Amino acid sequence: MHIRFPATDGFELAGTLYGNPETARAAVLIAPAMGVPQSYYTEFARWLAGLGHVVLSFDYRGIAASRPQAHARSLRGFEADIHTWAEKDAAGALHWLRTQVSPERPLHWVGHSLGGQIFGLLPNRHLVDRAVTVASGSGYWRENAPKLKRMVWWMWYVLVPVTLPLAGYFPGRRLKKVGDLPHGVMAQWRRWCLSPQYMMGEGGPTLQQRYAELRTPILSLSFTDDEFMSQRNIESLHGFYANAPKSMKRIAPSDVGMKRLGHFGFFRPQCEPSLWIEIDHWLRPSPLT
Repeated sequence: MHIRFPATDGFELAGTLYGNPETARAAVLIAPAMGVPQSYYTEFARWLAGLGHVVLSFDYRGIAASRPQAHARSLRGFEADIHTWAEKDAAGALHWLRTQVSPERPLHWVGHSLGGQIFGLLPNRHLVDRAVTVASGSGYWRENAPKLKRMVWWMWYVLVPVTLPLAGYFPGRRLKKVGDLPHGVMAQWRRWCLSPQYMMGEGGPTLQQRYAELRTPILSLSFTDDEFMSQRNIESLHGFYANAPKSMKRIAPSDVGMKRLGHFGFFRPQCEPSLWIEIDHWLRPSPLT
């Protein structure tokens, strides 16, 4: 069911609700990767709903169905940064799911890439019972996977500094990179990716403390053939969640009978019998393993 709901500042966001709230045993919020529309997670969300979860996916403001008609052709002048996406959009989605759909059942978080990075930024993260991060790591470019490292120098030091002031946003659709992103999002992401401490380089001790205070159990799923995130990227990010109980699983495609997983492959239907079940097991009430 396609829905509209407010971010915490009232901005209208687009989402899709899967499953039956009246019979669901738990609720799950899917937080997308950078520039990835919620539609990418449709099959995974339907699968979770079929197992008895009620699932909400959504688009951050400026992305896909949450892109205002007035900015259909260009995001020039559209104001948002990653903190906006986390503290207003994702927090608004979490609040709506808790208050309007599942006020008493367990509430879980599944974050893909950026969606796993921003969990600690949410002011209402305490609402989440369990979290899953998929291919989520620090974006510090010198720790990126070798294939990406060869490209990101050009992106961060040439392409983005040139295109942002010229276009007023990042015209990723035309450049065939990431997708269109608001100026503030791309500018902040660049600052983070150039810092060895990633987001902590900008956020400092205050942000470090926010992440360290989080106690939500986290399952991290990462992949040996991820073309973006190295093992060091994965470890760096989850080090920010210093005091959260963590189960870290690094998976090679051959471990699950597949030729390729990469940064995006987990959410393809072929992963249902071998990998999706990992998340269902994690979200079921059971002792931590």
